[in-house]
Amino acid sequence: MQYRTIIVEDDPMVAQLNRVYVEKDPRFQVVERFGDGRSALYWLENHQADLALLDVYMPRFSGLELLRELRGRAIPIEVIMITAASDTGTVDALLHLGVNDYLVKPFTLERFQQALDKFCAHREAMAAAGGSMSQSEVDRLLSNPQTAGVLPKGYLKRTLELVRACLREAETSLSSEAVAARTGLSAVTARRYVNYLTECGEVVSTVDYDTGGRPSRLYSLPKGDT
Repeated sequence: MQYRTIIVEDDPMVAQLNRVYVEKDPRFQVVERFGDGRSALYWLENHQADLALLDVYMPRFSGLELLRELRGRAIPIEVIMITAASDTGTVDALLHLGVNDYLVKPFTLERFQQALDKFCAHREAMAAAGGSMSQSEVDRLLSNPQTAGVLPKGYLKRTLELVRACLREAETSLSSEAVAARTGLSAVTARRYVNYLTECGEVVSTVDYDTGGRPSRLYSLPKGDT
């Protein structure tokens, strides 16, 4: 399944950059692009989309006006704001209208990917609930998004899966340098991810003193998880 995505952005260059970023993730498909909020509203009255990447400052009909109309008409679409608008009044108004995430231009690809991962985690949590959620499930979504599948700032889901797969396929424990060599990641990045997995309890860390020099820390999956 791919999430149908629209881009509402009046700057063609920014809109194209957003499209490139979205289409790097196979879970998403860009179905339309609009240069103003009014055109997007007309289209959404007759078409379905899962996600809108929305700017605030646009001619004819701003992103804030569009979002108010969408909520007022109960049009079911989630929204990630991608905008230069960072004043507290605008941010507060948009957050009260239930945006899924808020990216302030300029932003990095890594932060953009985090927003997409957050959207997917929310959708997956809703689908897994089967129509109703317990108090603990609601609390987990509201207070601890990491347990709902959203990674901390600075981590990418695809990179995490790459490191997991590397450790799963290894016949012996690996150092972070060995993980880096097998995955093509930098040594610093590999170390960050294996340490994160260790903190989460997914990976076991041991120290190898038989190196003939400085002890080396090794990482592996717990026994029975390979």
